[in-house]
Amino acid sequence: MITQIKENKKQYLDLLLLADEQESMIDKYLERGEMFVLFDGDLKAICVVTDEGNGVCELKNIATYPEYQNMGYGKQLIAFVCNYYCSQYSTMLVGTGDSPWILSFYQKCGFVESHRVKNFFTDNYDHPMFEDGIQLVDMVYLSKKLCIK
Repeated sequence: MITQIKENKKQYLDLLLLADEQESMIDKYLERGEMFVLFDGDLKAICVVTDEGNGVCELKNIATYPEYQNMGYGKQLIAFVCNYYCSQYSTMLVGTGDSPWILSFYQKCGFVESHRVKNFFTDNYDHPMFEDGIQLVDMVYLSKKLCIK
């Protein structure tokens, strides 16, 4: 079951921090974004989507508890929000680090690389961030056209 959360979004901070490990960065989009949680018995995954204008929305945060990863919950949540937003937006963006595993995940969900923001992680986070032993430096943006008939 996927449910939209409209109040007390910070109660999910532990899960949000798995995908964006600095609370001050989460604070920049949490209240202006729409949050969805996926329950299957208990809480499995979460995401936050924001309106970026001009027919574009952005998947700002998506996280699944580690013990439930690779079980399809993230893909299910992405499919849900893409369908949910297709009548309002033409394109969904997602920004992530340059990690082959994460990029592959988004590509399997129908996203293609769009552009990069040089030094995003080193300029905006107060500590070095690593994924699979690789320091994240540039933000890689991927895009997906919504409601292609």
